[in-house]
Amino acid sequence: MLSTIRSLVALCLLATACTSASLLPPAGAQEQPFQIHSAPLALNWQEPAVNTVGRLAWRGGIAMTANDRAFGGWSDLHVSPDGRSLTSISDEGAWLTATIDYDAKGNLAGLSKAAIGPLLGLDGKPLSDKAWSDAEGMAHLADGSWLVSFERHHRIWRYPGLAATPVPFPTPAEFARQPSNGGIEALTALSDGRIVAISEEWSLRPGTVVGWIALPTSGGAYTWTTFEYATKPDFAPTAITQLPDGSLVTIERAFDMARGVRCRVMRFAAAQLKPGGTVRAQELAFLAAPYAVDNLEGLAATRGPRGETLLWLISDDNFNPFQRNILLLFELLK
Repeated sequence: MLSTIRSLVALCLLATACTSASLLPPAGAQEQPFQIHSAPLALNWQEPAVNTVGRLAWRGGIAMTANDRAFGGWSDLHVSPDGRSLTSISDEGAWLTATIDYDAKGNLAGLSKAAIGPLLGLDGKPLSDKAWSDAEGMAHLADGSWLVSFERHHRIWRYPGLAATPVPFPTPAEFARQPSNGGIEALTALSDGRIVAISEEWSLRPGTVVGWIALPTSGGAYTWTTFEYATKPDFAPTAITQLPDGSLVTIERAFDMARGVRCRVMRFAAAQLKPGGTVRAQELAFLAAPYAVDNLEGLAATRGPRGETLLWLISDDNFNPFQRNILLLFELLK
């Protein structure tokens, strides 16, 4: 996440302390079944009739709370191909699964049958230290396993299941050169087996950040090459996913105290992913107040029942009462 967002959290610490009693679950809540409570969102809270932004059409959104202290900080997202369930990870070392509920029009209505648990370390014990639990990116592999990228202690671990004990996933030595809180937030697996990772802040040339492509080889090993991802001042990539047509979409996020959070939803052709090349994505939509937006860090894509391309976005609230965990659903317009 951006260091400027951490600054906002610091400014809110006093307010958090004053309101913490109201944020705690009620007595006995931990004995109750885990539940997510959803409140509907409008695309534009000033003009509720607005239903498009850029090349995206609104298919519903929710603000989420839950009766568990671990709920929050959602940093990446996977939605099953049939659109029935989602999986997410938190930068405080948790995983989340839930069934997706729709209204009569097929728009996002809420989440149910949810489960939450801790990500484990190599010793099989829950990650508890922020320096080791800062999970930021996630990729679902063809064999059903998961790759999870972590900041601070920069690394990728491979989980047979998100509730299982992981094993290290070999990465290039230069991973360690990334800024402590500016590592890999954008991580995905492509349909051809390649893994794509983009650093949030590590740059070797002005106007770009470094990305990696991992190409599978015989024996389950990977060969890594680098590329560059072109950025706009103040914006950094926080998520990436592949669309059903093979192209890729990213989220780029910016933040400052005067303008708050702004996010760009970007798209580029898979052909731009070349070792030594530079990816130059094109904007699909710009999200800023009064549109539904927060610290968007997770992204997924599916096909809808009519064959339409759907984009799912989830936010990291930094466990800050002045932010929200939101889940947004858009349809990509042709």
